[in-house]
Amino acid sequence: MSRTLRHLLTVVLALTAVALPLLAATVATPVPVATTSCATPWGSTPEWVMPLGRATLTAVRTGRHDCFDRVVFDLAGPAAGYRVEYVDQVLQDGSGAVLPVPGGARLLVNVNHPAYDDAGHPTIRPTPTAGQQVADVRGYRTLRSVVYGSSFEGATTFGVGVRAQLPFRVFTVDGSRVVVDVAHRWS
Repeated sequence: MSRTLRHLLTVVLALTAVALPLLAATVATPVPVATTSCATPWGSTPEWVMPLGRATLTAVRTGRHDCFDRVVFDLAGPAAGYRVEYVDQVLQDGSGAVLPVPGGARLLVNVNHPAYDDAGHPTIRPTPTAGQQVADVRGYRTLRSVVYGSSFEGATTFGVGVRAQLPFRVFTVDGSRVVVDVAHRWS
């Protein structure tokens, strides 16, 4: 091997000895992606708190979360009671008429508060009619519909259509909201 070739080989090896550690130090180390834990230890059995409340129902709204979809019933005062359960059909209180509730399963949501004031005027704006969808849930993972049923003898009925019979929970927030969360899947 010629002297020039040996010199060139020595230079290449020396540069490689310096470059490899530098290259290894600059290679990106993969960062673990944060995952959302969707442990929802809820069930699908009926939940209820019985007393009737005087505070009127003022609004119904929905929200999407990582692990569940939510329906919120806003009240003009303290929350008193509710009943939430899976049913084959949602019936309007008073008439017994079947309420069409799109979805693979149906939750009967009875908020123990009227949707009208003492003079009989509706308190939900805009005023819904029986069978009317009161929330746009297009694009939600679990919710399929939120349908107004009726307000009868101090309690208001809704049908909440869901993709399938999934776990749910019910609770009150700030003393003036009844919240229904329905999980995206069983844990």
